[in-house]
Amino acid sequence: MSTWNTVQSRARGAARGRKGSKALEWAGRWGFAAKGVIYLLVGVLALRVAFGENEGKQADRGGALAEVAEQPLGSVLLWALGIGLAGMAVWQLSEAVWGTKTGHRLLSAGRCVFYAFVAWSVLAFAAGSGGGGGSSDKQSQDVTARAMELPAGRWLVGAVGLGIAIAGLVNAIRAGMRTYHKHLKLGEMSRRARQVVDVTGVAGGIARGLVFLAAGGFAVRAAWVYDPDQAKGVDDTLRSFASTPVGPWLLVVVAAGLALYGVFCFAMARWRRV
Repeated sequence: MSTWNTVQSRARGAARGRKGSKALEWAGRWGFAAKGVIYLLVGVLALRVAFGENEGKQADRGGALAEVAEQPLGSVLLWALGIGLAGMAVWQLSEAVWGTKTGHRLLSAGRCVFYAFVAWSVLAFAAGSGGGGGSSDKQSQDVTARAMELPAGRWLVGAVGLGIAIAGLVNAIRAGMRTYHKHLKLGEMSRRARQVVDVTGVAGGIARGLVFLAAGGFAVRAAWVYDPDQAKGVDDTLRSFASTPVGPWLLVVVAAGLALYGVFCFAMARWRRV
């Protein structure tokens, strides 16, 4: 057997071993569940904003973590969320290392970095050192301001904002096309379960895509007018939907969609091929 064939054989064997790893499977499923909790809470907080019942609280990850911290055993729940998101980062790393398609591996590597950062911020908040409990709006403006100080920073901010907006649009379209079906164990799902997954997956995915699309648009605007204060985090982006001609009702629809996306993540934790 040639050296190349030997390498391929070993890679396939490693991939089979990785696919059969119960530890990695549970890491991925726990990660989807933790992600679901955060999106569900952000959606609920945004609904409160729409109905004027959320004064002083952020409708973003920081607000969601603060909400968890106020519950009985809140500290334990925060640690569980942080560990779950760390598990998601580890699972994405395994996808990046053992994936079969270059594009998929690169995307998984990017997601690994993202979830590692989110997990660190949640665990830091659980440990009492702030971390993920800060305002996403302030963080977005600070990062944008620092980026604009770099050579060609204005163009960098615009490019990143455009990328976020395009990603949001693509995610919304893919949700509408129900491309997530290819990742699900459809044969193990009842008809009612499929219906629930499609309602939450389509509505939630489109709402999530709209939030990313709007946030990316604000970043592009910040670069265009050379004003980092124009950049918006999740909280201000959601609140901007209430300033449209249809009033707070668009925010209600988007907020409900984010809560549904949280439920969809729970379904992914149960039925996704991991």
